[in-house]
Amino acid sequence: MNAERDRLALNRVARITGGFYLVYIVAMVLADALGHIGRGTSEQVYQAIVANDGLFRLGLVVGLISAFLFLMTAWGLYILLRPVNRNLALLFLLLNTVGVAIQCASMLPLVSAMLQGDAASHMQAYSAGQLEGLAYLSINVYKTGFVTAQLFFATWLFPLGYLVYRSRFLPRFLGVLLVLDGIAVLVWFLQALLLPDYAAIRYPGLVVSFVAEFGLALWLLVMGAKATDPAGLPGASPQAEGVRA
Repeated sequence: MNAERDRLALNRVARITGGFYLVYIVAMVLADALGHIGRGTSEQVYQAIVANDGLFRLGLVVGLISAFLFLMTAWGLYILLRPVNRNLALLFLLLNTVGVAIQCASMLPLVSAMLQGDAASHMQAYSAGQLEGLAYLSINVYKTGFVTAQLFFATWLFPLGYLVYRSRFLPRFLGVLLVLDGIAVLVWFLQALLLPDYAAIRYPGLVVSFVAEFGLALWLLVMGAKATDPAGLPGASPQAEGVRA
């Protein structure tokens, strides 16, 4: 009876987490569509601001909400995978939290870029060319901050992938894909800062990232977490906690 109750609780956590993950992915796509927030170029972001201020504001709100959804996803995965190894689960939660904090902070310069054309900002002393230059500066600060967050979004995937691989209630191939996803995001981070003129370097990794993260989200939502061994359930065995330092 206890094992069955634990199995149902595990599946419930898995499906809620999968739901958060899928909504997060949708929110990121929507933020990009509305304001090119995310992977958009500086030129695309600037044109989104000047073309339709209202849509850009909506995109910014959706982008911030997506960060919250990602944090909730990480929390759900922490609860789900904590019994496998508590220390590694805490590590990926902390890495994700730092990444989300940097991502949210990086969006503040977008507010600056958006307000520079507002009469209430008292920027009338600046020429149109100067205001455009200031807006691009703010957008480029945002882009650098967003890329910086990818260092933490890359490294959180390594302990996450390892725990998924070792969990016994999630398929091992997802764990392998998540580790490859971490490598792909790390390549994006290095390319964006060291080789900004060679964006094509990261394109193969984008495919890996989509397959790994969308695959994990869909699996959690549809399939849940299927334990094949009672030790794979939370609280079923002390050994399920993994090695603790």
